[in-house]
Amino acid sequence: MIGNRITHRTADGVRVPGTWRHAFIRNGGHYFLTDLFVYADGLIDCWGLVTVEEFEEKLRTGWVATSLPEGGEASAHELADWKFGEPESWITPELLVAEVRDTIDQLNGRPDSTGRCLAAVDVFLADRTEENRAAAREAFLAVPETRRRYALGDMDSKDWPLRVLVAGPGGRTYLPFDGTVTQEDYDGALGYFEERARWRAERSTRVPADGPVTPHAPAVQLHHTYRTEPVADPGTIGLRHDYPAPITVGGVDHPSVAHAYWTLSVADPGARDALAAAQTASAARTLAAGAPRREGWEHARTAVMTALLRAKYDQHPELAEVLLATDDATLVYDDVDSAFWGDNAGRGRNWSGRLLELVRSELHARRAGIPGA
Repeated sequence: MIGNRITHRTADGVRVPGTWRHAFIRNGGHYFLTDLFVYADGLIDCWGLVTVEEFEEKLRTGWVATSLPEGGEASAHELADWKFGEPESWITPELLVAEVRDTIDQLNGRPDSTGRCLAAVDVFLADRTEENRAAAREAFLAVPETRRRYALGDMDSKDWPLRVLVAGPGGRTYLPFDGTVTQEDYDGALGYFEERARWRAERSTRVPADGPVTPHAPAVQLHHTYRTEPVADPGTIGLRHDYPAPITVGGVDHPSVAHAYWTLSVADPGARDALAAAQTASAARTLAAGAPRREGWEHARTAVMTALLRAKYDQHPELAEVLLATDDATLVYDDVDSAFWGDNAGRGRNWSGRLLELVRSELHARRAGIPGA
């Protein structure tokens, strides 16, 4: 149920993750198509926050509707009004509650009903007693019927191996059209799980050809600083654009990357000397804000910043070592004045951090002697 529908609410200053799905709410005989929000703390918003138990009561009374009457009046807010004609619903109150409970487990990183089912199946495969089969069957049937087909994540076999395995030879699955499970069916299901176990074992030891998807080093936060003089051992403070590490670009000296960036941003050549000589990076920003921008600057600024960062770390090897020491960490750059350059608590685009990671990769490649870096 989570999918890509990620949201959150704030409770007592704490961010509570959540997700949502469509649902009908019946109010005074009218049906409203709306969003049903489910949160990790176990609260559900169905036109008001309720617990799971209160949500079950909302379903029992029909406030959250799973059956839709012929001719019933419905609407989607500010989109359309209509009447139901030959309505057909695929979900029951019991299924919806089960899906909501699964969603709360997923939001908390706990095994949901599918996870518990697959764990019970593993127990049975390791010790094939009828008691363990019965436990696996019970766990399988506890998976909402709408989710059973996807339990194995196999769009070809669907849940066929599962329902045959837990039924056993001579047994019946939950689907009436399956018929009695034959020994051949059962052996086929066992073979499927044996092959699946081999595939999972190989996958767990497989090293990605192009390296890990996510960094193994913890993220590094590059907080605001107001340094006006360099220090002997700046640490990651030295990675800030406003850190006083002078660079020479195009024959012009600049007190910092930030000075150079703002100097190059303005259209008036006469204003550039004042910007390059500004006492602080903040002062340079203020001066630049009052001057017209170069034409097309918004499209060129990331290329300009990349060139300035390359200059900084070429001209300051000691700071290049600081950057290299961050390994493959995500670099989270704070910039209260720019949601473009800063991460700003997840609200910005973090281009400063991303370009620092690019230059760091180039430094690593150069050190390793990789051609083209």
